[in-house]
Parts: sequence; structure tokens; C-alpha cells
Amino acid sequence: MSTEDRPAHRSLAEALRARDDASLAALLRSRPDLVTPVPTDLTQLATRAGTRASVLRAIERLDRFTLQTAEALAVAGDPATYDELLGLMAGDQGDAAVAAALPGALAVLREQALVWGGDDRLRLVRTARELLSPSAQHPSPTGLGPTVREATAGMSPGRIQEIVTAVGLPSTHDSVSAVDALTALFTDRGRMAALLAGVPEESREVLTRLVWGPPYGQVTAEPAAHLRRLLDRGLLLPTAPGTVVLPREVALHLREGRAHRTPEAVPPPVEAATTHRPDMVDATAAGQAHTALATVEELLREWDEGGPAVLRAGGLSVRDLKRTAVALDVPEPIAAFWVELAYAGGLLAADAEADERYAATPAYDEWLEQPPADRWARLAQAWLTATRTPGLIGGRDAKDRTLSALGPGLDRSAAPEVRHRVLSLLALLPEGGAPSAEAVLARLRWERPLRGPRRDGEDLRSRLARWTLSEAELLGVTGRGALSAHGRALLGAPAEPVAAQAAESSGPGDKLPVHHRPHGPLEPLSPTEQAVATATAVRLLAPLLPPPLDHVLLQADLTAVAPGPLERPLADMLGVLADVESKGGATVYRFTPTSVRRALDAGRSAVDLHAFLAAHSRTPVPQPLAYLIDDVARKHGHLRVGAASAYVRCDDDAVLNEILADKRAAALRLRRLAPTVLATQADPPTLLAGLRAMGYAPAAESAEGDVVIARAHAHRTPPRTAPEPVPEGPPTPDAMLLSAAVRAIRAGDLAATAPRKPSGDAAPAAYGDLPRTSAAETLATVQAAVLTGESLWIGYVNADGAASQRVIAPIRVEGGFVTAYDHTADEVRTYPLHRVTGVAELADD
Repeated sequence: MSTEDRPAHRSLAEALRARDDASLAALLRSRPDLVTPVPTDLTQLATRAGTRASVLRAIERLDRFTLQTAEALAVAGDPATYDELLGLMAGDQGDAAVAAALPGALAVLREQALVWGGDDRLRLVRTARELLSPSAQHPSPTGLGPTVREATAGMSPGRIQEIVTAVGLPSTHDSVSAVDALTALFTDRGRMAALLAGVPEESREVLTRLVWGPPYGQVTAEPAAHLRRLLDRGLLLPTAPGTVVLPREVALHLREGRAHRTPEAVPPPVEAATTHRPDMVDATAAGQAHTALATVEELLREWDEGGPAVLRAGGLSVRDLKRTAVALDVPEPIAAFWVELAYAGGLLAADAEADERYAATPAYDEWLEQPPADRWARLAQAWLTATRTPGLIGGRDAKDRTLSALGPGLDRSAAPEVRHRVLSLLALLPEGGAPSAEAVLARLRWERPLRGPRRDGEDLRSRLARWTLSEAELLGVTGRGALSAHGRALLGAPAEPVAAQAAESSGPGDKLPVHHRPHGPLEPLSPTEQAVATATAVRLLAPLLPPPLDHVLLQADLTAVAPGPLERPLADMLGVLADVESKGGATVYRFTPTSVRRALDAGRSAVDLHAFLAAHSRTPVPQPLAYLIDDVARKHGHLRVGAASAYVRCDDDAVLNEILADKRAAALRLRRLAPTVLATQADPPTLLAGLRAMGYAPAAESAEGDVVIARAHAHRTPPRTAPEPVPEGPPTPDAMLLSAAVRAIRAGDLAATAPRKPSGDAAPAAYGDLPRTSAAETLATVQAAVLTGESLWIGYVNADGAASQRVIAPIRVEGGFVTAYDHTADEVRTYPLHRVTGVAELADD
């Protein structure tokens, strides 16, 4: 049915009742809050669709042009015609782009039940009109003021007649007809032009300053002559002492009929600012993906034996974040991103012990055993769906408290949708195309102009988009600003983005232009589709990641160069035997006496270390490194430290004499118990650290005299699940729920609106009231309906006390139960007769 042939509806409920099931499903999909819980009938659906909270949520999701269309309807007549709306949007001169886009925008408003009625009687939902209409307290984005009728509501009849006379109109007998005459004058382009031609230039300049808003101005008790001319002719009307307003009709004439200065019918284009070779983009992104994996591993390796303490209010302290940034050799905001990413992926959490600290979870050990591409996919998927926003860290919350990493207050429900939308825009570009950040932000601001509070001149959605672009580059979803092949696959984007975009804009059966659809060009994937997309991304990324190496290059300056990622056993052992000196495409390790002693403390012997290096070096073991290992091993364990509080023993009493004579040992307060034993009040760890600081290589021993092997004890939290995203309102219903909801609403509406036969002298039941009959009447009517095959309208109260209305076709009555086909539930059901409040026969029609 064309819009011109739409029947006139007296209410939104009637308009919804005339929709088909697909249209109702589209409404519930675009406004999911309407389906939670499922309305009992269409009247309740219409009522819920008109509530302030629901309307406000729907308006916030409109794009700029659709919102401008709704704003124009709010300043138009009620009801308005399509031609009147087109005039407000395109102006007297017309605008081809506006004329082409307006049907799509109006279709969106109708689909979302914000507008109803045919093209000859367009009505904006009352709540939406109240939200968008201009008022002194809430100026309209159109910049228009009140109408002549609204502005003169409190004006004396005598003053109105003076204005009518001043503009050359005949006086009337009442104020209503006088205001009507003024309105007709101000909306007549020819007569209005003649009236303004007689106004001095100085007065016209005042009108020019007010024409695009705000329409209010201040005047003194004795206005100047050029202002008095405007007041006398009603071109400015007083609204309060010292305040005047430009009437809406006058402003529209001066604007040539346009409600908005610049109607934005076409979304800002997102085009490639630079273009790179796709293989270069993929290689760069793969390199970043490898760096992301290495950084997360390094972070959790740093926290392997127990990480920083959890603040009392939750989160990571500023000092601990700085230490983490230094350890990872990245700026603090980047360190915060990696910490939050590991948390979102379920790889770290608080251990929930008395002295609560952050530590890796058991899932981290499972993650380490996966192939690199699978590990990356888990991190990327966690990032895409997380509502926690690392970019907020360091800012202030509503109570002026600092937002800390891993702390509360970082969830932003819009984050997943913005990330998906930004990457979707990148996916529509040719492969290798990288847009400018400003182009992406301009498009997002057009798509959601009313979203979120502003900070530093930017709304939250724009800040989320900027963070998305930088985080996608860090994670390896993009490379050089362009979406990579594995990033495109992760989104489920088509392989031919330009062709896909063209098909979307002009595909068969499209009812709405692409920029007027309520959802983005790439819909979020179902769990099954996402699993397939993730597997494809893993397959594309795996060949691009460098394979782990089983060797290093030893150099004469006591360093080892790892030309790529190392196999895990090799990396773990080398991490104990040497210190990381620099990272990048190749990692440089440095051997020092401290690092070699660390390996010996872990239970390795000098023979083990020589064999390990010989087996894993592509170059001969340099002589300086061999000497270093032998020298440290020779001294290692020569001194033994135990608990006295602590003692040190050595078979060579000359070494003990040397220690006692050293001034640096004074703080340890050593005393000789025997020629080969010294004792101290310090504990063994303090004694070990003090002797090592003096250049010795002592070994700790147990109470039995055995050497204590210092192995690192990995600290893990109990099993933890990844943090759940905080949804933005009710989730979008799936097709099965939509179909069931539409059937339930239709059936409930049938029960509520089915015409009933009058029952004797009883007054007809008001809408929503349950039928009331005695038990005997109920039984007799149901038994008669079984014989005649007629349907009945019944009231029913279930075991929970919830009342409902139903239309049933009774099949049989026995044992105090009626078995019937329930039109409301669309199935055969059995009801206890004692729970039926009453019955009524349906009218013949």
C-alpha cells in the first residue's frame, strides 16, 4: 500500500493494528525495549512506544537527517502533510538531495512508531513532539521560536488589535480571529515580502540576527525606534518583561521556508586518505599481532609469582601502573590497554585472598598452549565485545574520583557497537585503503548526533572511535590505518568491499537508502557465524606470523640475539639465564653474573648451562661466556646460609675472615660461632642479599644441610570467567523471539478487541476488564460452544494470580476442565473451569 493510500487512523494503536507481521517485527527489532516484557496486545505496545524513556532512546539512535525530519515535524502543524514537511526540509527553492532522501527518513520514523498516519495526516508521537518542540526552557535545534498563536497567548486583546491595525489588516471582534489573520499574513510570501519592504534596514538587521536562532532577544523598557517598529507590527512579540521573540512564521519566511540552516540529507563520505598494498597492510598488522602476544605474555610473566596489590576500592594503583609501563617499556596509557585486554580475555584477575593481588588465571596456561593465531583471535574477540574502556583510565568519574586500571567505572555500553561500526566503515573501503580519523568521526557524528555527554569538545562516541582506531592498530586488526585481511574476516566482512557496498546501496528489494537503515552496513554476527569468522581470521593470520625458533645467536660481548619468537622451553630457560636488554624484531639478551647465578639457584649446574647453550646456539659458545658461567659456578654454593636467625658457613675460614673484615658487612652484625661458621640476627633472605651485594655467591641451605633450589612458584587465581560486557539496554531480539512476540501480541489483541455479544442486562465490559459470569453460566456457555463449534472470549487467572483475556474454541468439557483451541497461544490447551472468571460469546461478525 502506498503512503497516499494509507487509511486514516485515529491513534497509534490503530496504525500498529494495520501493520503486517514483518512491519511489527521490524519495530520490535529496532526498539528492543518494547519487547521486554512482551506486550499483551497492540494497545499496550502503542502505550509503551509512547513513553518518554522509550521515545528518548529511539530518538537517540536516529541519524542526523532522520532527526532533522522529526524536528521539522515538531515545528509543523499537527497533523502535517507530506508537502508541508518537504517544504520545511527543502525550502521554497527545493533541494533534490533532500527530496530524494526524505521518503527514506520518513519510513524509518514510521517503522520505529515515532510517526504514524498517511502522507496527508502525518503525526509525530506526542512524547516526541514534546521533546523536540521549541520552548524557552528547551530551545529546538532548528532555532525556531513559538508560533504567533503561542507567543500571543497571554497578550491583551487590545494589544493584539493594535498589531492587526499596524500591519494593515482590518480589526476583528475577537482575539482568535485576529491571531488567525496575523498568521495568514505571516505565512503569505507575497504579502510578507511587502510588509518587510516597509521596514528600515536597521530593523531588518535585528531580524537577521535572530532568524537562525536563538530567537529570543532582550529589550529595554523604552525600546529604540527600530525595535519599536518591529514590535508594533508583530514581527517581534514580547514573551516576558524585557524579552522578545521572533515568531516562527516570520523566521520561516526569512529562511525561505527551511526549518534547518543546512539539511544533511547525505552522510559524510568515508574515503581512503591513503592507500597501501594489501600485502603490506597484512604484514604490518601481523607484526603488530605478534607484538601484542609478546606483550601480554611479558605482562603476565612479570606478574607470574603474584602481581600488584588490589586497591581497597578495586583496581590498580597509579604507582603499580607506572611500574608495569616501565617493565613493558611502553607509555602508561598503552600499558593500561594491555592490562585491560588481558583482563577482558580472562587471562588475569584478582586472587581473592586476604592480601588480595592480581595474578594470572588458569586460563592463561591454557592460552599459552594454543597456536599464536588462536591466541590472537581470543584477544581480538575479547576486545571487540568488551564494554570496559581503557581510554577512560586516569580520568574522573561522576564523583570526581580517579578511574584506575582494572577498577570500577570503566564500562561503557556503547563501546562494542562503536568498535564494530568503526571497523565496518573501514571494511567498506577498498583493500589497503586507510581513511582519516576525522572522516570516520564525521560519519559517526552524523549517524548518532545525540549520543552521550561531551568532554573536551568531543562526545563519548567520538572518543570511543578514536580509541578504537589506535587500539585496532596496537592489536593488529589494522595495519597502517587500513583493515587487514584477518581483521576483515573477523568481522565477517565480504572479500569485495566496494562491490558489497554498491550492492547494499542498490540491491533488489531495498526499501530504505543505506544511510537510513537503523543498523550499520555490517550486522553483528550470531555465535555460529562468529565462530566461522574467527576460524577464517585464524587461517589467514597463521601464515603471516613468524614461526617460533629453536636457536639463538651467541655473541662475544656476553649477549644473545633471538632473531624471532622462540619456542616456549627455550624462551623460558633463556629468561632465567639472561636478562632482556632490548626488544623489537629481534630480542637481545645479556648474560651477567646475577643472571647466571639465578639459573644456578634454580637448580642448574654449570654443565647443564654449557650443554643448553651449545644445543641452542647457531654460533659457537664464546669464550667470555663460558668463563663467566664457570667463574660464577665455582663461587656458587661456596658459602652456605641457613637459619640461626641466620648463619653462614664455609669450609675456607679465610673467606669468613675476609667477610668479617669488610666494612660493608657491618650492617649484618656477624659474629663467629666456629672457625667455619658465622651467625647473625638477620633473616636468611637479608643475609643472602647482603653477601650477594658484596660480590659473593652464597647458596641457601635447608635445615638438613641440603642446597635449597630457588625455583619460581607460579601464582594462579582460582578459576575465573572473563568479565561480562554491560549491555546497552535490552539485547536485540533474535528472529525466533520476534516471531513468537508478534504472534503473542496479535493473539492478545484479538482477545482484547474481539466483538462480544451483549449478555442480557449486564453492562458491556470496559476495555481490559475480564468477563464476569457465575460458575453455572460459565459451564453452560462452554458446553453450548462445544456443540455449536463457536469461539468464546474468556477471562482466566493462572496459578500465579496473573489475569489475562483469551479467545478459545472449546473442544470438550469434562472433570471440571475445558480443553480448547486457544487462539491467543495458537495451540490446544486445557483450563480448569474454576480459574475462568467468566465467558462471553463473540459477535457474529
